[in-house]
Amino acid sequence: MTQTPRREAGSAAVELTLLTPLLLMFLLFVVALGRMATARADVDGAARDAARAASIARDPASARQSSQEVAAATLAERGVTCRSLEVTVDTSAFRPGGWVAADVTCSVDLADLALLRLPGAKAVHARFVAPIDTLRSVS
Repeated sequence: MTQTPRREAGSAAVELTLLTPLLLMFLLFVVALGRMATARADVDGAARDAARAASIARDPASARQSSQEVAAATLAERGVTCRSLEVTVDTSAFRPGGWVAADVTCSVDLADLALLRLPGAKAVHARFVAPIDTLRSVS
């Protein structure tokens, strides 16, 4: 009958105690990456909604105004807080059969992503182009 030497008794508990904080940090880092991917998808959805709102506007000025309002509302609805939000609308082809493009850039605070309290912010950018109906009138 073989016996385990006394000096190795309890070593598994010590190893587990030392590795648990590292495993938790790794888990929180993975959660932060997942939340960052979700933030990217939310900014992409905000760009899509902004371009759609601009494409149904009647003039370029109201297209820019409505796209900014819709992008901010979409991000707020999805729970994304931006340090700074920039919405740029390209109305150079704003005519029946043309297109309108919306660029949305959101500076996401990394401390909001997980319990790690990561410093800094990450700029997330998305662009979406929406067609303008060929059979409608533009004033």
